[in-house]
Order: sequence, then structure tokens, then C-alpha cells
Amino acid sequence: MLSKKQFFLGVLIASFLSALIAIGGFMYLNSSSQENQTFEEIQESNAKLSSFLDETEYSVPEGINFIYAAEQVTKGVVHIRAEITRSQPRSRSPFEEYFRDFYGDQGGRQFERKAQSSGSGVIISPDGYIVTNNHVVENASKLEVILYDNRSYTADVIGIDPNTDLALLKIDARDLQFVEFGNSDHTKVGEWVLAVGNPFNLTSTVTAGIVSAKSRNINILNAQNQYGIESFIQTDAAVNPGNSGGALVNLKGKLIGINTAIATPTGSYAGYSFAVPATLVSKVVNDLKEYGVVQRAMLGVSILNLNDPRLESEDIDLTAGVYIAQVGPESAADKAGLKQGDIITSIGEYNISTVSELQEYVARNSPGDKIEVTYVRNGKKNNVEVTLQNVENTLAEIKPDVTTKIEGAVIEDISEEEKDQLNIDGGVKITEVGDGKWKEIGVKEGFVITAIDKVTVQNTEELSRILQSKRGGILIEGVYPDGTKAYYGMGW
Repeated sequence: MLSKKQFFLGVLIASFLSALIAIGGFMYLNSSSQENQTFEEIQESNAKLSSFLDETEYSVPEGINFIYAAEQVTKGVVHIRAEITRSQPRSRSPFEEYFRDFYGDQGGRQFERKAQSSGSGVIISPDGYIVTNNHVVENASKLEVILYDNRSYTADVIGIDPNTDLALLKIDARDLQFVEFGNSDHTKVGEWVLAVGNPFNLTSTVTAGIVSAKSRNINILNAQNQYGIESFIQTDAAVNPGNSGGALVNLKGKLIGINTAIATPTGSYAGYSFAVPATLVSKVVNDLKEYGVVQRAMLGVSILNLNDPRLESEDIDLTAGVYIAQVGPESAADKAGLKQGDIITSIGEYNISTVSELQEYVARNSPGDKIEVTYVRNGKKNNVEVTLQNVENTLAEIKPDVTTKIEGAVIEDISEEEKDQLNIDGGVKITEVGDGKWKEIGVKEGFVITAIDKVTVQNTEELSRILQSKRGGILIEGVYPDGTKAYYGMGW
């Protein structure tokens, strides 16, 4: 008969052997099961273990939902195709010299070459106003706008502003989905943004990134225009050729910038893209719509960043602000008492650290607006109210330049009354013929140019744009005040 001690020992050994058998069986069955599993099943199992969520249960965390913004914006971004017509000399036949003695030099060895460029635009109102970059529409003889649903329209240029590289277009359409303006002042470095456009003709492309910097100056506009304004929003959202003029939006789908440029050694995206801030865009397009030209407010000073090498000899204790290097006579700054050597530290509620910031905050205003300028002089902080003026140091409205001088001729837009009298839709009138090509081909004063190489001319701006794209011979069509139609050929 077993003792009590032997009984308990036997139970313990039996329990241990049972546990070993159970564990061994589990491991065998589990390994056999995994051997029969596909990679997808194994990955799915691992995914469930790591997330504890079924894929269908997943939702985008609040605050970084790109889907809402993309759905709000894509239908309000358009594809713009610009047609540019250039005249080029025909290639000469190697036998041409032998036949010229018999047939003479026929001339006219020019042919028209039509080139196309493309970009993007943003619908900003339901009645067809579109903002884009000036460089997208520059020198174009025809502009085609393609909507999200593939409807196509011919666009008119309402106005351009090379100083900000912006342009306002108009198509004849109604009830369009448009992109609402946001406040780019509230945009923060590190904030998620989306870029929407048509890179490489890939329509309605959405890319995401963050705001990398604000008020960035890359010297792309200043090098071309005396009054160029560069205060770009820098992002790392992928932007490529064709994105120009497209939308930069926040996650609420609000427009915070117009994508304009990339910094790249290759011509394609390399990590840096730049957008004109929406607060400046809004000012420019409103002026173009109302006046046809931007009513640019000017402080009237030449300014330098405080870290400019030219200021090394100056005793400056401040680290933030803009140094006034020169004050224009009779300028807004001069009349307000600002002087060379003053350091501007804020405009109204906005602190100023760089030249680009000052330019942007001033440019948002119009001539006649008053701004509060805080500046430091001889170590003492001061405040002064400045009434901004236009580029001519007056408060008068700047009118669009409807008169231009080309090759010795003074040319201006014609009135609606003249259009009716001549039964034409548009044109430009030569009011004075001086020495130059127009006089040489026999054009008389009063001649109204209606087309160049079959391309309709509506105004002086269009005429200049068309002529800039021409090389070689051109055909000029038009009509005189008595109704006589005339045609001229001109070497260009």
C-alpha cells in the first residue's frame, strides 16, 4: 500500500508529464498550421496583433485628414493650356542659291510654329474668375481652361501683375465649384498642407507636405522686376512643372497660397516649393478685377536685412527688424518723418524681421491706407502713422496703361463707340506714326489693328504679348476709320 508521501509524488509527476504532452502537442499543431499559411495570412495575423483593429474599422485621426481637403479642392482647380505662336525662319535648301538668280529671292521664308505650355489655376468665384501665375499665361495667344469634369473654355486675361507673378482670368461659366480663401497669416510652420495641380499634364494631382518656412525670399521675382514682392510660403509638398498656378490649401480645404516656384538643380521637384501667400493673392486679384491693374501701396524706402554685410560697420544691437538705407523724397516714409538709419520692427500688429515680411505687409494695403510703423532710432522705440502712397508718390488711382509705343508708333486701345462704328469686336489704334517699321510699310495714323497672323487683337496688352512671341515676317490686318480694310506685311 502506497504511503501518503508516495501518492503525492506520483500525482506531481503525472501532472508534469501531462503538461509536457500538452505543450508539445500545441507547438506541433501550431507549426503545422503556420506552414500551411500564406504570407498574406501571416501578415494579416501579425497586423491584427499589432493594431488590434480590423482594417475596416480604421479611421483617419482627427486633425490630419487629407481626404476632406482633397474632395473640397480638386473640383476647383483647373488645367490651363497656353498656346504660343512663334515665327521661325525656314531652313534653306542647299540648292536654293542656284535658283535664286532665276527666280529672285521670294522672301517670306518664315513659318508659324505653335507651341503649348501648361499650368494650373484656381477658381475663386462661381462665375468663372480664375487666379493663376503670370508666367503661365505670359505671351500666350490663346488660353484654354479645362475643368475637373473635362469641360473646356477659352479664357480672357483680366489683368496681370508681374511683381507678384499673378494673373486673373475669366471664363464664361456659372455655378462653378470654387476654392475659398483662407488666412495665410494663421498658417504655422510644421502645419500639414496639400498642393493641388496638374504636374506633367497629370490632371487633379494632390500631394501633401508641411509648411517648411514663411516669408521666404528666393530672388526669382526681384531679379526681373524693380518692385518684385517675394514673401513665399515654403513647403515640402511635391510640386513639379505644371503645378504653377495651382492651389496650396490647409486641411480645411481653404486656399493659403498659389504654387509658383520650385528650388531645384534638375528642373523637377527636389524637396522645396514656394507659394504666394493667400492674403497677398486676395489683394492682387481684387485690384485686377476692379481696376485692371494693381493699386500698389509704397512706403518709399530702400531697406536691408540686419544681417546684410553692408551693415557690418553700423552699431546695431537689434537682431530683428529692417534697416532703412534710404528714404525717397516726398515718399510716404519721408512725409511721416522716417529717416535713414531707422530700424522698422513692426507694422501694426505684425512683427518685422526681414525685408520680405515688410514688403508683404505693406503690399497688402492700397494707396491712402494708414499703417502704424514702430521703429528704433538711436536706441529708442518710436511709433508713427504713415499714409501710404502709390509708385508716383500720390494717392491717385493708377490707370491701366492703354497706350504703348512700338517701333516708332504710338498705339492705344479703342473705345466701345469706335468698335460699334467699325463693326469690330476689338482692336488697337495707331494714333501716331514716327520713324520705324510701321512708317516704312506705309501704315497711316488712325489705322486700327484687328489681327496679327490671324490672331485677334483685343487691346494693347494682347498686341504686345502677341508681338513678343513673333520672329520673322508677320501679317497685319486692320481697318481705317472710313471702313477701308487693309493688310500689311512687316519683318519682325
